[in-house]
Amino acid sequence: MTYPGYRAVAGSRIGFPPWAQTVTGVVLVAALFEIVPQLGLVSAAYLPPLHEVVGALAEEAGRSQFWFALYETLRGWAIGLAIAAVAATGLGVLIGTTPFLLVATRSTIEFLRPIPSVALIPLAVLLFGADLRSKLLLIVYAAFWQVLIQVLYGVQDVDPVADDTARSYRFSRWGRIRYVVWPTALPYVLTGLRLASTVALVLAVTGELVIGAPGLGQQIALAQSGAAIPTLYALVMVTGLVGILINTLARWAERRLLSWHPSMRGEVLP
Repeated sequence: MTYPGYRAVAGSRIGFPPWAQTVTGVVLVAALFEIVPQLGLVSAAYLPPLHEVVGALAEEAGRSQFWFALYETLRGWAIGLAIAAVAATGLGVLIGTTPFLLVATRSTIEFLRPIPSVALIPLAVLLFGADLRSKLLLIVYAAFWQVLIQVLYGVQDVDPVADDTARSYRFSRWGRIRYVVWPTALPYVLTGLRLASTVALVLAVTGELVIGAPGLGQQIALAQSGAAIPTLYALVMVTGLVGILINTLARWAERRLLSWHPSMRGEVLP
């Protein structure tokens, strides 16, 4: 979470703007990545120097197989996240606005939510094999709960006075959801989507790595089995960069869509 004024305060205390602090941190990590194996602190067979990893990454970028794997990972991520978001938002609003359903489903939600998606891998393989559907099962299950819980919190945060006022003006159920419930729940929904987007990427790569579905995870497993250690690190680096990009885009969309919300007034829009 980014607190209002955090960037300005942090930058003023250290004496560097935020972007300079970020660049400095990246440079330090890159330098350690390069120096540690060359000094022999860690065997280069297990941690190759950064220049070898970058060279392997450049080589992979010139192969169509790499781009196809990246496409497969992003395709599974996007489809799974979309399914989870639509299902969780719809069910969350329905359950949250219906007291009977809220009470009746509470124990079921608390039972199912902690089950890790990786525990469903045997079931996914049994049902679909090494197919996109196996990966989607893991992604949807993990992302669904991230969004659903946030939607339920958002619906429960509706101001009772505003809800009673809407009822007194004889708003329909849909009218109350549209004009009272949804504006209150929207910040929670976007937070859930941001969290779910990262979880969905983790499960997409995990499914490819364990099940063997096409994608970056499968390429990582092939690099590991072929002892192509620089390539392995290069592919892991790509998954990290994709995760950073997804999180950055999610935060940008959150700030844009919630520019009217008090929690975002301290944020600086790019």
